[in-house]
Amino acid sequence: MHQNLIRISLVGLLFLAFLNGCAAMGLTLFGVGAGVGTGTAVSYTLDGIAYRTVTAPLPQVETAALTALDRMGIKIESKGNTEQGRLIAASGAERQIEVELEAVSPKTTRIRTVAKQGVFFKDRATATEIILQTEKVLNGA
Repeated sequence: MHQNLIRISLVGLLFLAFLNGCAAMGLTLFGVGAGVGTGTAVSYTLDGIAYRTVTAPLPQVETAALTALDRMGIKIESKGNTEQGRLIAASGAERQIEVELEAVSPKTTRIRTVAKQGVFFKDRATATEIILQTEKVLNGA
């Protein structure tokens, strides 16, 4: 009798573990679908860096990114060249922000943003918003 109770308890716990996993999977899939459906479609690296490729030449994307940062009240610290394109360093609200632009082709540019708050924390929401606002400027809004 005692062994049966233990077995039933273990099966119940195993069932709950699988149920929770399915719920998490469903929410994850819903989140991915919602992002794609609303047009955000910004991707992230494992360490919280946001990136997206846009169909516009690098100089045009750089101008749009600078305009977006200005509209957001984020102060430009420096601009410079990298091996692959351009790097914009900025700051705002205790965050250090980097916007890296890489020419994928003459008409396509990859935007990579990271907003660091302190040593360990990365602000994905701010990094995403910089990309979305840059796209908004590129679309004439």
